[in-house]
Amino acid sequence: MNSNYYAILMAGGVGSRFWPVSTSNFPKQFHDMLGTGQSLIQKTFTRLSHLIPKENIFILTNERYNDLVLEQLPEVTQRQVVLEPAMRNTAPCILLAALKIQKENPDAVMIVAPSDHWIEDEHAFTENVQEAFDYCLENDALMTLGIQPTFPNTGYGYIEYQKTENRIKSVAQFREKPDYETAKSFIDQGNFLWNAGIFMWSAKSVLKAFQDFQPTLYSLFESGISSYNTDDETDFLQENYAKAENISVDYALMEHAKNVHVIGATFDWNDLGTWGSLYDKLDKDTGGNAVVNAKTITEDASGNMIRTMNNKLVVVDGLEDYIIVDKDEVLMIYPKSKEQEIKRLVQQVKDNFGSDLT
Repeated sequence: MNSNYYAILMAGGVGSRFWPVSTSNFPKQFHDMLGTGQSLIQKTFTRLSHLIPKENIFILTNERYNDLVLEQLPEVTQRQVVLEPAMRNTAPCILLAALKIQKENPDAVMIVAPSDHWIEDEHAFTENVQEAFDYCLENDALMTLGIQPTFPNTGYGYIEYQKTENRIKSVAQFREKPDYETAKSFIDQGNFLWNAGIFMWSAKSVLKAFQDFQPTLYSLFESGISSYNTDDETDFLQENYAKAENISVDYALMEHAKNVHVIGATFDWNDLGTWGSLYDKLDKDTGGNAVVNAKTITEDASGNMIRTMNNKLVVVDGLEDYIIVDKDEVLMIYPKSKEQEIKRLVQQVKDNFGSDLT
């Protein structure tokens, strides 16, 4: 395996749309959402380790999830767990990780990947990442993997690329989550991909981009270089991390840089952002219900997402397209059509019953 290959695994999110299973104390990336026997972060770590040495996979997460990471990924050492003392979106933590990695290995190329996505064809994923790494080693490039749209989805951002015969295409621009008509026009034009938030670049290229486009952020983190990968790192971050601007890597770099390229992914992908997206990926019973960790008797019930903790028997009659989730002290029965409102619902639960249940 190539010792210059690194990965930054993003695992700091709360995944509140997967409440009540995903909570701020135990977010969705640490759950076996698909009933496969592995949590999402375990599946992602395994997938990356096909190409990248395990000791070169860094996990970026919130301080409060440190023990969960080490428990679920026993092959990982504390050196590989980069803890954010404050929530500051993706740009600051990616900059920090890139500086740490470059200090350890100036020749590093890396992939930045979310820890909670579903990818079925892992061989195709590895091939696509290898292709991007090869390009990044030869060129000063910021690379991303785009997903071939299958329908006019309004829940994803889009990447518009310049039409050429090459597999690796120049990005014209990143587009915000569109309304339905705009999404339809993107698909009709044929040169748009879904933005999956998967990036590849050399340490050198990404740090140059931060220097060019986010000089204030860069100098804040660059001032700590002498402490990175030493015992002094924690103190430096406790004192300085919260001063960083709250900004995503898309806004910070990708929308400004002229050297952004995209590869159209050859694998199926799902960001598992909602109960409905999970439903789409699970096998269904004869009534079209997706069931995880439950025994069921269903009559006149279809299109439901049913999940319990301990193989509980669930009897459903006369319900269609509902999310039925039973966990500890919470039972949620909620229309799939309103799944985007679960985030707001979590806030309501917090206001009425305190944060213990969220």
